[in-house]
Amino acid sequence: MHESDPHELARMSAGPPDAPGPDRPFVRRLLTPRLRRVDLAVAALLAVLGFAAVVQVRSTQADGPLATARQEDLVQILDELANRNDRLRAEVSALERTRQNLTSGNGTNEAALTEARRRSQLLGVLAGTVAARGPGLGITITDPKGQVTGDVLLGALEELRAAGAEAVQIQGPAAAGDPTTSPVRDTVRVVASTSFVDGAGGVVVDGMLLRPPYRFTVIGDPNTIETALGIPGGVLDTVEQRGGRVVVVQGRDVLVGALRATTTPRYARPAS
Repeated sequence: MHESDPHELARMSAGPPDAPGPDRPFVRRLLTPRLRRVDLAVAALLAVLGFAAVVQVRSTQADGPLATARQEDLVQILDELANRNDRLRAEVSALERTRQNLTSGNGTNEAALTEARRRSQLLGVLAGTVAARGPGLGITITDPKGQVTGDVLLGALEELRAAGAEAVQIQGPAAAGDPTTSPVRDTVRVVASTSFVDGAGGVVVDGMLLRPPYRFTVIGDPNTIETALGIPGGVLDTVEQRGGRVVVVQGRDVLVGALRATTTPRYARPAS
């Protein structure tokens, strides 16, 4: 009986020898640089995005005069804004009571007529068709060098609106006297569509040429508005840099008496 060689049996059970495969260190060398290039590209992209985000945040924080305002000025503005929010909440409560009166059926016609009159007066103040009076201030802007242009006056108006001005008029030197009570001459009632264009020796406001000194008469919270005007980088600094001066006078009973003619929109119609 033929006996098998143990070494031969071991070779037969092991099967054919493995086919030569790729050099694994060589594969790692091929893949590693590619992976590193991808990692570097991703890292570079993230770095660029992070840098752009930081620049955007810093530029946003640096924009506007509030970025350079003093802490006490900011605190006062915040307090005044809080008071303004309280007044708005009170107005909302009053409107809700009015709605209840209108829908309750008790004296509906009289309540509706009273509310319509009240709303008409408020809308008239906003549209400039009704005179307004209340606490506010007068602002006189001198321009001895002729450097206060229309964009400066527009910037002043935007600051006034941002500070809560409710009614504004601007007048030229023909209306002499106290800017809070002076008569209405060469005066323009400021509304949403008011424009400022540089003119010969002055600024054309809604088609009327006004010469310096320019006087704004404003109704609103006088402390809030005066504080906002004094923020570094605002209209006071701009006028002073151009050789002018800004004088602010607060008043308890300010009159905004300039009126605008009622106009009918050419294209706009009520949506409801």
